[in-house]
Amino acid sequence: MSFLELFLIAIGLSMDCFAVSLSFGAQKKLKRNDILKFAFFFALFQAVMPVIGWLAGSSLKYYMEKVDHWIAFGILAFIGLRMIYESFRDPDEKREVDIREWKILLTLSLATSIDALMTGISFGFVKVNILLAVITIGLVTFLNSIAGAWVGERSIHISPRWAEITGGLVLIGIGTKIVLEHLSII
Repeated sequence: MSFLELFLIAIGLSMDCFAVSLSFGAQKKLKRNDILKFAFFFALFQAVMPVIGWLAGSSLKYYMEKVDHWIAFGILAFIGLRMIYESFRDPDEKREVDIREWKILLTLSLATSIDALMTGISFGFVKVNILLAVITIGLVTFLNSIAGAWVGERSIHISPRWAEITGGLVLIGIGTKIVLEHLSII
């Protein structure tokens, strides 16, 4: 898997964190240390979860070689479609929470990183430099989380919907590319 593909996956995975950061930034109550703290936790969880998934996926690779590309596509497409679906949920259903509370921060970090776990499983089926993937995903997530909070602080009202849709489409595109490469179409 090329660096460009890893970078695009990192952007796709970090869009949930961007959207969450955007909404918390829009509350205009956060200090710089608060933003750095939640950006760090989002990045840490986004970086660690693919390793866990990669270990699980790698251990199953021998048994799954004939369908691994379809599994990788299915996982990435499912995650992408779920992100797109979630982007259309009614924002009024969400109550205001304080990300500075440890319980909230850890819960959000885990929730936004489930996609990264599933992506890590797909990494176990394709040739990927897991260290490069982890660093790329962590760094992109950290920067996107800070950017989301910054944009949210400076906006009157920005819907995070577009970020989730874009992230979902990127993940579906990467999954499609994996299948097409395996089938030797591209």
